Amino acid sequence: MIRLTDFREILRYVPDFRGRVFVIGIDGEVIAHANFPNLLLDIALLHNLNIRVVLVHGAGFQLREAAEQLGRPLSNSDGTGITDAQTLDLSVTVASRVLHQVLTGLAAVDLAAACPNAVVAHPAGILKGIDMEFTGRVERIDVASLLQLLENRFIPVLPPLGFDGQSQTYRLNSDSLAAAVAGALRAVKLIFVTPSDGVVRGGVLQRQLSVGEARELLRAHRDELAAGMVSKVEQACEACGRGVSRVHVISGLMEEGLLAEVFSNEGVGTLVYDDEYEVIRRATSREIPAIVTLVQQAAEQDEVVSIGHREIEAAIQHFFVVEIDHNPVACAALHPYPDEGKAELATVVVGAGHENRGIGRRLIRRIEEEARQSGVRELFCLSTQAFAYFMQKAGFELGSVDDLPAARRIQWARSGRNSRVLKKLLD
Repeated sequence: MIRLTDFREILRYVPDFRGRVFVIGIDGEVIAHANFPNLLLDIALLHNLNIRVVLVHGAGFQLREAAEQLGRPLSNSDGTGITDAQTLDLSVTVASRVLHQVLTGLAAVDLAAACPNAVVAHPAGILKGIDMEFTGRVERIDVASLLQLLENRFIPVLPPLGFDGQSQTYRLNSDSLAAAVAGALRAVKLIFVTPSDGVVRGGVLQRQLSVGEARELLRAHRDELAAGMVSKVEQACEACGRGVSRVHVISGLMEEGLLAEVFSNEGVGTLVYDDEYEVIRRATSREIPAIVTLVQQAAEQDEVVSIGHREIEAAIQHFFVVEIDHNPVACAALHPYPDEGKAELATVVVGAGHENRGIGRRLIRRIEEEARQSGVRELFCLSTQAFAYFMQKAGFELGSVDDLPAARRIQWARSGRNSRVLKKLLD
């Protein structure tokens, strides 16, 4: 969790986000919650860091409440089903009330905001033989009007409604609207703020999903997701397809949840990302301080041998890093013994907060590929604690000291660590 006082952590991200657009989609239930004023304070901080924020709000929660109070039936409440004339009329009234609540809340934290008629919509039409009536689809976003507001330090606020230029209003799904706005504005982030912790399957929060993994989740496990989360995952994939590289699904009921998601590597919710989010590459001299920190943290737990700045600097050409959002979160080294056709996989470290996400396995696979291309026939590693991981997850088998190159056998004996020797033949 990020504390408001932890400015050092926050400021580390500011250069990447300054002047960029965040689109934040807020569910109606979050707006009705007691934590909503705190969420607006988080948004005020983003704004004051010169991050351009566009808000898209839902109103389904309030629409269902109003319908129940008035005793009116709804043809649909979330903008995905049929919207008849009566439901449209109530939707416009309720969305206007929610919009007013958002605008007054922003004013309370000294933020200027405006609601432009920037969403051009057309009828969803007849789908599978069913007339969707006044349910709409986004036709285009008036990007120029939104950018003009952002240039003048206003926060645009968009309700889940669209207009066709012929005096007709259409009910829109706020998730699909947020994805369309994020794509049109080339937003660096789309953030869905929900009553849930994120995308949960089988009681387990899915911390990170590539677009491919998200689509497979929808294909194979759609019925295991909460109804509202299906829409979020679908629109996260849609937004990534429109060029938004990172989509976050977080709880709006958690104090400072928005800041914790945006300004930390670990986050608190679910991240759906395109293929450029995580990069595994050779290390450069710029990564030496980060590698030193990773190794020191692991050495304190006696997981790896402690090596200092000078040793890492001398061997930097052998190191690889896993980079997430331009921050190294894991490292490993490949030390060749070309005369024997062998190489050592060493100093495999995954930083705190990134364990159990498959990062180590992906890093090892990348190093194995590099070793094969270099003509290495056998990979070996030494471990005192993680030997079960290397055997079960990375395909290594137990070896002996005799499997080590001669020079490495001498070092093994001198270390006194009695590390287990593991080896893996490379195809």
